Amino acid sequence: MQSKLAFIGFGNVARALAKLIERKSDGLKSKYGITYSVTGIATGRHGFAVNPNGLDIKEALALVEQGKSISHLSALPVENSLDVIRLSAADVVFENSPVNYETGQPAVDHVRAALNAGAHAITANKGTVVHAYRELTDLAQSKGRKFMFESTVLGGSPMFSTFREAMPLAELKSFKGIINATTNIILSRMEDGESFGDAVMYCQSIGIAETDPSGDVDGWDASIKVAALATVLMDTPTKPQDVDRKGIRDITPAMIMDAKREKKRWKLVASAERDRGRVLARVAPGLVDASSPLYGMMGSSSGLTFRTDVLPDYSITISEREGLKGGPEETAYGLFADFINAVSAT
Repeated sequence: MQSKLAFIGFGNVARALAKLIERKSDGLKSKYGITYSVTGIATGRHGFAVNPNGLDIKEALALVEQGKSISHLSALPVENSLDVIRLSAADVVFENSPVNYETGQPAVDHVRAALNAGAHAITANKGTVVHAYRELTDLAQSKGRKFMFESTVLGGSPMFSTFREAMPLAELKSFKGIINATTNIILSRMEDGESFGDAVMYCQSIGIAETDPSGDVDGWDASIKVAALATVLMDTPTKPQDVDRKGIRDITPAMIMDAKREKKRWKLVASAERDRGRVLARVAPGLVDASSPLYGMMGSSSGLTFRTDVLPDYSITISEREGLKGGPEETAYGLFADFINAVSAT
């Protein structure tokens, strides 16, 4: 089957995805019968390009990575990202614009437009889940398309599909863990003696933190992920503003060293639990000792421990152990897996 692909947002994650699709093209064809062309790209700083007959994705990648515009690749006049969705005739739209914690826009409009145009919508943008999960899920069902978002939490780990496919009708009672890799890298590097500022700069240098790192270090990224998990897995609509939030700016090197002497570690801990009909959600620094599954999650490693009603005396932990570097590849893989699952199910 031939799939036309459009990329809305062409930053680190989307480019890693494009490269992964290119690298796996033979396997896509031989194992799943999937062939593809890229017919639309929308970028924040490098212009827009549409060609329903196919763009040269390698040239587009090279241009963007050289800081150049892709607009001259377009066969049609394009003014904005919604034009790209409308004119590209895409069967699959990958939505990876920057997250808006307060409204989810413009990502929600992008996904809505993709579904209305008859495309599967696949995203790593948590705002779409937090601010419009039920609307977009219902719209996808009405159009016979898929709205998929596996990469919104823990990158390439099959978080949502594990509950959807492997644990039917299990009621999630609580979860707790580390879901922001940037802060975990910062705290890990501070434990090795690096300053907070230098650790932040390192994360920026490898593309895991933005120029303005406040979304990570002030806990907003973790909060929106908690909200997404509670919204989908606990069936309780939750916004980032509903999460009791505190970041890591107040964690000093002295606090890190004091904890180390006591064989403990500071982590930015995300959690949610059901309490008398409500969901109490929190993101805050916490001390963990060696008995905690969070203790060994260093660098960009992350993970969550879940408790359900069907196995009340047991916990289930899903984790990603990625060493000390991190990067966009794991998120790209989650998008890639969603792509295969969406197209194969059509």
